[in-house]
Amino acid sequence: MAIPGRFAQALLISAALFGSASIAGCAASGANPRQRAAMLADKGRYTEAAAVLRKHLEAEPADIEARRLLVRMLGLGGDLGAAEREADRLAKQLGAGSPVPWIELGHAYELAHRYEQALALYDRASAAAPRDAAGPREGGLRAARWGEAELAEPRLSEALRRDPGDAKVWHALGLVRLKLKDVEGAELAYRSGLRADPAALENRVGLATVALLVGDPSAALAEYDAIIAARPRFGDAYLGRAWALLELGRLEEAERALDEGARLGADRRVVARQKALLGELRRGSEPHRNR
Repeated sequence: MAIPGRFAQALLISAALFGSASIAGCAASGANPRQRAAMLADKGRYTEAAAVLRKHLEAEPADIEARRLLVRMLGLGGDLGAAEREADRLAKQLGAGSPVPWIELGHAYELAHRYEQALALYDRASAAAPRDAAGPREGGLRAARWGEAELAEPRLSEALRRDPGDAKVWHALGLVRLKLKDVEGAELAYRSGLRADPAALENRVGLATVALLVGDPSAALAEYDAIIAARPRFGDAYLGRAWALLELGRLEEAERALDEGARLGADRRVVARQKALLGELRRGSEPHRNR
């Protein structure tokens, strides 16, 4: 299993900024310890970053956010034994019913590329707090990122049983179910995501994808029209709209959608491919027009 190259830095920044607006523009001397640690980690200086946090925690042992970040730093540095000891300290501070220590330790193992152990720790977080969606949500989303759809599906489903209002998790479940060739289940997930949050347009993209897969371009077009109504400058949505129009044989409208998408910065390669298909469809329809 592999994770995206930027994932480690994203984890660190999200942890470093739990209560901060930004580290941008902060001089190293004026930044707080979490910010200084994140800056050091950005340069690959994980041991120094951990030392900064340890020194801070000697003076401020109740700083939960700093200890959470320390667990991740230790994972990046490969010192998983120390990461486990810090997670145990977190567990004592937060209580036995908190999923946080095991989620953080899962991140540490994931940052050390120990994915099976990371997933087991996310499951431990789930068991520690049986009413909290955080553990199964984390395990499900991470497994989905790794491309492990069969591992992701039951964890995402459990997260949604605990918190059915999470539109992001519904979308992830839809993607996972599509990978598992469960088209009906994917459609149900996307519709549930829209009920949870009508503004979660990624679920409309999912419904459009399902509609095209089952051969219903009219339904796909309706979804793309709704997306564009909400975000009229979303160039790539015009490419989806154009594809649905091509499927429907509405070639002039498809061309206008492609031109608008290109104007708004949609992917040029996709525009070029769809323009080429448009040309083929026009040439194929010429004999019919000449009859």
